[in-house]
Amino acid sequence: MDTLEAIRTRRSVRAFSDRPVEPEKLQMVLEAARQAPSWANMQCSRFVVVQDAEVKAKISELSFVEAFFAPLGYRTNPAQKALAEAPVVIVACGVPGESGDLRGQQYYMTDVGIATENLMLAAHAVGLGSVFVGVFGEEQLGDLLDIPPEIRIVGLFPLGYPREETQAKSGPARKPLDEIVFQGKWKS
Repeated sequence: MDTLEAIRTRRSVRAFSDRPVEPEKLQMVLEAARQAPSWANMQCSRFVVVQDAEVKAKISELSFVEAFFAPLGYRTNPAQKALAEAPVVIVACGVPGESGDLRGQQYYMTDVGIATENLMLAAHAVGLGSVFVGVFGEEQLGDLLDIPPEIRIVGLFPLGYPREETQAKSGPARKPLDEIVFQGKWKS
């Protein structure tokens, strides 16, 4: 699959089969994340790979943050089931001290974001699905996985074979380019 097709056809997957992820495919996905560019090539991204069912169940529980979801009318995080049932959960972290900080902008978030986009595109290219989960109890999750407090957890990525065909040719509607691209100057 070429890069542009992978970008165009990748979809968020929240329902996984129980088929295990082959170690070589997991390695390819992690290698793609490792190859991502970063601030001054400092490579601040770190990944915790979780495959233990009990630990994944606990991660799923920690992905419901009442203060976030309750006002939206949710009693669960829509991604909780994906975190529990996916064969693999990748916990993406950043080391703030190994990335730039310019004018109050901490670039470890950007660095990890670039790495995880590589991760998701590589997963799609080898027939796997994933979804970004960004709401979780960071302190409790750090305690569960022995992540040092100075390391920031940026996102959770359940990974596995999609239960249903999710790699349709067209996905959710996207805004047209003329609404998001400005030539020369910002237009209101």
